[in-house]
Amino acid sequence: DDVTSVEAASGDTEYRCVYIKNTHGTLTALGTKIWIQTQTPSADTSVEIALGSSAVNGTETAVANENTAPSGPTFSSAANEGAALTIGDLAPGAHKAIWIKRIVGAAAAAANDSFTLRVKCDTNP
Repeated sequence: DDVTSVEAASGDTEYRCVYIKNTHGTLTALGTKIWIQTQTPSADTSVEIALGSSAVNGTETAVANENTAPSGPTFSSAANEGAALTIGDLAPGAHKAIWIKRIVGAAAAAANDSFTLRVKCDTNP
C-alpha cells in the first residue's frame, strides 16, 4: 500500500501474509525455497520475509492490524538463493504461509518502491 507522508516522516513497519501454493495437478514441488530476489530500490526502505508458523496447508493466526508483528515467525533478509528460507515439499494443491515485513525508515524520501520474491523448487517426472 501507499506510504503516507506521516508514515514516511516518522518511519513505519507493516506486515502482510501471503501464501505460496503448488498449483500443479500431479507433481510435488520438492525442496521449495523462497528469497528476496530484488530488494527495494530506495535506501529508505527494505523488506524481510519469514515462514508462517502454521503447518503446510494451515492458516496463519490473524494479527490485530498491519502494524502488529505476527507472533512466532523469525524475519530474514534472505537476499539470495544461498540464504533462502526453506519451505520444503508442497504436494499438489498444498500451500505455505509467508510473512512480508516492510520497513520504512524515518524521514524517508518519496519513492516508487517495489521488490521481487523468488520461489524455486524441483520436481520428479
